[in-house]
Formats: sequence, structure tokens, C-alpha cells
Amino acid sequence: MSVATITTFGTTASGAEVKRITLTSGALSASVITKGATLQSVRVEGLDHDLTLGSDLLSDYEGKLRHHGSLVAPVVNRFTDGKATIGGVAYEFEKNQNGIHTLHCGAVGTQHKIWEIVEADETSVTLGLDLPDGEGNFPGNRHVEARFSVHPGHVLRMEVTATTDALTLFNAANHSYWNMDGSENWAGHSLQIAAGQYLPTTETFAPTGEIADVTGSQMDFRRGRKITQADTVLDHNFCLSGGRQALRDVLWLTGTSGLTMTIATTEAGIQLYDGRAAQRPGRGVYEGLAIEAQNWPDAPNHAGFPSIELKPGETYNQVTEWRFTKS
Repeated sequence: MSVATITTFGTTASGAEVKRITLTSGALSASVITKGATLQSVRVEGLDHDLTLGSDLLSDYEGKLRHHGSLVAPVVNRFTDGKATIGGVAYEFEKNQNGIHTLHCGAVGTQHKIWEIVEADETSVTLGLDLPDGEGNFPGNRHVEARFSVHPGHVLRMEVTATTDALTLFNAANHSYWNMDGSENWAGHSLQIAAGQYLPTTETFAPTGEIADVTGSQMDFRRGRKITQADTVLDHNFCLSGGRQALRDVLWLTGTSGLTMTIATTEAGIQLYDGRAAQRPGRGVYEGLAIEAQNWPDAPNHAGFPSIELKPGETYNQVTEWRFTKS
């Protein structure tokens, strides 16, 4: 087995060491850091820019970039009013979105934690994390693993598994921001999404409970179109299916350079955020699109949404792939 490229990325403000693991297959390389199981860099040989928005400074990931590239769990996105029901029992969680909603599990989200390296070689790394029962008021001792791997054909793959010893909620997502051109913003990119429905939101970005048809709306990306800040306002979940499916292609993002990222996933939804308030140090807003394969957000609070409950004896299993091709 070939040896992994593992280096020290930095030390957190609390004194914890963070490692960076760089994976390589042909012309594709990807780097993952143990803080947040974060996809820190994705590069294709021959291009002078990174395809995902990251930083070489750990301090940035402890600040404004805490969600850039990270694996957000146990539950990504929002709980309306910081509440959810698990097995018929009402729970309350940290209201970290302006004191109104729970966003990305607040302070106990996996994006803030240092993961352990379970195993690694030149083309793959598996990271592991234990979440204790009651942390953030989430029930169950949970074990989570995230495996990142690179493959011929410019393919990056992420596999997330989770188990629990008590009924709980689990809905993970990689929270990377993408720009195929390395440009100041994503304007001029073309976007296609294989979704006929989406979830409208309230003024505070929580799902209203409606499952809306995209036909005739600005949310219809089924045929693909160029996007601009003027006509594209995104912080929504696109409904791919009514539950987890076999791995299938669901989204295509193409830069003005002709480079296309195809995303395939097993998940029932995919969240897009336009980056209007996401700003890397020294850069502007709208630099990249956040694209998060996930189950539907706020699911416990809406009877018609696919369940995100995880039971003892079950294994949560998400697979998401990113493929890069040049026309």
C-alpha cells in the first residue's frame, strides 16, 4: 500500500494539532484537514487555481471559514425555532441563528471538532469521530466516519457512515464552496439541477413546509442556464427524491472556461447557497456556490419530508462524488 502524504496544518487556539492529508490520483489532488473533516483543496493538474474555496491558515477555519469545506453533522441546516421531535419526544437545541433557529447544530457541530485519522494511503483517508450521548441535547452515543478518496477520471468520492445506540437524528453534508474559474465570483457559470421541486423558505431561511414545483420559476434549473447575481438568489434545498437512492448524477456546474463539475449523490436533496454573506479574508462575497448534498432540511418539523431518524442497529450511509471534465 502506498504511503499517505500527511503534514501538520496547524495548531488550534486551544492547542490541538490539525493534520492535512493530501490524496492524489493522476491529475487530480485533494487535501483534507482533520479539523471539521474539511475538504481544504481540490486541484486539477494544468489549472492554476483551486476549485474549492479554502485557506492555508487554520485560524481562518476557526473563524469565518468554519463551514467552508467542512462536514456538517449530526444535522446540517436548520431546525425551526430550535426544536425537533425524535420518536415522539420534543427536544430543544441551541438557537445559534440570531436566537431564532438551530443552524448546523451550533457549537456541537462536527465542523468544529478534530477528527481522528483511522487509516490513510495515497488515494484515500478515513476520518473518525465519536459524539457522546446528550451533547447539544442530541440523544445517542454516535460513531461517525468519513472516507475521502480520489479515482482515475478526476473523481473525488466521499462516503459518510454513522451508527447510534439510541434513536437520534442524523443528516450530514459536505459544505464546500465551488468556483470552476478561480474568478472573483461565480457569475457566468452555468448550473443544471435534476430537481422538479424545491423547498420555499421564510424570511429567516427556514423551510415553510411547502414542496413547490420549479416549473415557471427561477428555481427551474432542469435544462441548465447561465446564472448571475441579478437573477439567481439561492439558499434553498432542491428535492431530488423522496428518500435516499442509488448513486446518480444530480447537478452540473460549468465555468466560463468549460470546466464542468458533475455531482452524484445518494441523498434526497441538495442545498445551494449563493454565498452572499460568505467571504474569505481579502475576497468578495458571491465568490463561490455552496453545494450540499443532504436529506431535506428541518425534516422532523414537517410530516411530508423524508425522515432523518437513525435507529440503533441501522447504519447511515451517504455517498457523494464530484467529477471534473473539460469541454
